[in-house]
Amino acid sequence: MGMTYQNPVWHGYFADPFVLKWQGTYYAYGTNPSIEEDLAQHGKVFRVLRSRDFAHWEHIGGALEPPEDLRDNLGACWAPEVAERDGRFYMYYSAGGGSGDENHRLRVAVAEHPAGPFRDTGKALLPDEDFTIDAHPFRDPKDGSWYLFFAKDFFDERVGTGTAVVRLADDMLSVEGPVRTVLRASADWQIYARNRHIYGQEWEAWHTVEGPFVVEHEGLYYCFYSGGAWATADYGVSYGVADNVLGPYRDEWSTNGPTVLRGIPGKVLGPGHNSVALGPDNQTHYIVYHAWDVEQTARRMCIDRLIWTPDGPRCQGPTTEPQPVSEAEAS
Repeated sequence: MGMTYQNPVWHGYFADPFVLKWQGTYYAYGTNPSIEEDLAQHGKVFRVLRSRDFAHWEHIGGALEPPEDLRDNLGACWAPEVAERDGRFYMYYSAGGGSGDENHRLRVAVAEHPAGPFRDTGKALLPDEDFTIDAHPFRDPKDGSWYLFFAKDFFDERVGTGTAVVRLADDMLSVEGPVRTVLRASADWQIYARNRHIYGQEWEAWHTVEGPFVVEHEGLYYCFYSGGAWATADYGVSYGVADNVLGPYRDEWSTNGPTVLRGIPGKVLGPGHNSVALGPDNQTHYIVYHAWDVEQTARRMCIDRLIWTPDGPRCQGPTTEPQPVSEAEAS
């Protein structure tokens, strides 16, 4: 019998998981609500997990040196993702400043190794935006260009958080060109909260489409996203698709709920904020996501196979029983 995994693959709190595969080893980064615990343990923000086989994971330390200008608000650091370019590693994440979610801004830190330490550049990537979170760096395999997908707030039609994209500059430390809208809320299942008070006023219905992650497959661009309220059982993963990395993206199949991944009542709640990684065979795609336990004590990292069907991508999960992992290619 080959290698197997069983969800959750990491039993500690590990939300918004992103997995980077580098030189045959996997590194995972995620959001932890107890930044103080991480600082006390290893003096850094964001835990780093490592795996040789994609099934078994170990904690190897912290990722980000605490930025000086954020030391009083490190508990509001969310959703790190890492890109490698020319042997350097760039961590994109969001950080709060002051009180209120609306103060989050995207940041970037740099390291010489995927395990860190990452050192912040000290500036916001999109300082003129009201709110930016969930940064996702994407390299277009068609021409090698880099883009930064992220979530921001919109105040027309279905008011709330949606996704956008901007081109990354050649230095990977700044952005250039206009910000383009990718996907907005289009259905009631994407309502985050009713009568939400934010930006100094109350909104009858606040929607959320967040956590963008893009995969190019057979010439098309699939932008996965999570919709709804992250703390509820209705949270799940759907997607939009486009012919061009900058869009326009279509998503007419998500009217009645998430089409890629949704919870199982009484077993798995609120699976979402996914990344996608290649398995050990370098061919099989897996969706990496967090999910609540039934008692909602923690969001934990899970993996399941992603299948490309004629009707679009689908996840073979959430699973809770042992599952096979694609075997590593013979050398």
